[in-house]
Amino acid sequence: MARAYDRVADAYPPYAHNLLMKMEEETVLSLLGEVGGRCCLDLGCGSGRYLRLLSEAGAARAAGADLSPAMLARARGAGLDVVRAEASRIPFPDATFDLVVCGLVVGHVAPLDPLVAEAGRVLRPGGAFVYSDIHPAGTLAGWERSLPDAGGGTLSVPQHLHLYADHLRACRVAGLVIEEVREPRVAFDSPWRGWPALLVVRAVRPGARAPR
Repeated sequence: MARAYDRVADAYPPYAHNLLMKMEEETVLSLLGEVGGRCCLDLGCGSGRYLRLLSEAGAARAAGADLSPAMLARARGAGLDVVRAEASRIPFPDATFDLVVCGLVVGHVAPLDPLVAEAGRVLRPGGAFVYSDIHPAGTLAGWERSLPDAGGGTLSVPQHLHLYADHLRACRVAGLVIEEVREPRVAFDSPWRGWPALLVVRAVRPGARAPR
């Protein structure tokens, strides 16, 4: 998967660049809660879309992790704090962050549990993990993930199926409690209008928020 993102990095906009991503971003942002003064991680940060938004919202720290060297080079070029790492093995100590965001990344990995467990590991007590995926109904219907390339075309990438039961299990095993799930539907002109397009989850690590 990192190779695919390396191939499209030069053409990949560091913002929500299609209707689905705009709907995803609006939903994710509505579930973040208070960002000001918090330590935040963008897991699977790419070129830094959510890192910018977290910084603009007043995060005390906005760090990112991704596996694509080319995407990370773009993020570093914009002055963002990023490291290269697999989503299931990130180089941060336990209980480092108040908030972990993971936008449209979990569908890129076949086993969901290791990624969710790692997000849970680095969360402080009372911290939240907010993440999004293509809705399983869309994956079952054969929707494809495509990335814009430098030639003006698109590059298709695999999309792994994760049912709602898989999210429940992964969060439970990681010690996280799902507080809210949203399933925004396709609202634009499309043959899929009215279908659930995304699954967006907010899960928290129980316990009082750690003092600063």
